[in-house]
Amino acid sequence: MVFASVVNLLKGEDMQPIVSSGALSPWQPGVFSLVVYTLMVMALIAVLLFIAAWLGEKKPGEEKLRAYESGIIPTGNARLHQPVPFYLVAIFFLLFDVEGAYIFSWAITWEALGWSGWLQITFFIGMLLLGLAYVWKKGGLEWGPARGKK
Repeated sequence: MVFASVVNLLKGEDMQPIVSSGALSPWQPGVFSLVVYTLMVMALIAVLLFIAAWLGEKKPGEEKLRAYESGIIPTGNARLHQPVPFYLVAIFFLLFDVEGAYIFSWAITWEALGWSGWLQITFFIGMLLLGLAYVWKKGGLEWGPARGKK
């Protein structure tokens, strides 16, 4: 009997289409399986953290509470006043990095964009150059000591 069922199954005679019973069915991959898996992972993480905190050694002390930076013992206040040009360099880097991404994406598709794309990227680069000229005129690129800015 079992052998005949297996033979019919292999021949494809007893094959029936599987009817979907919904996204929340525990027998099909979907939202329900994802939720169960997520809950199981979170429970495992919670149990492991609890066991580590419960069984781990607790020896609080001044040395353990001290900040560690590459073996150097910190001294003084960590909040140091940085000169503005350091922040300006970071902002300029971000601006020109994003600009480079736009120009690179344009360069990849320049044939498909045609003259319209060329005019748009020309306008974009022109606006960037005007912005750079404005920053230069206002003294945003000067690193030396202030010599009577206008």
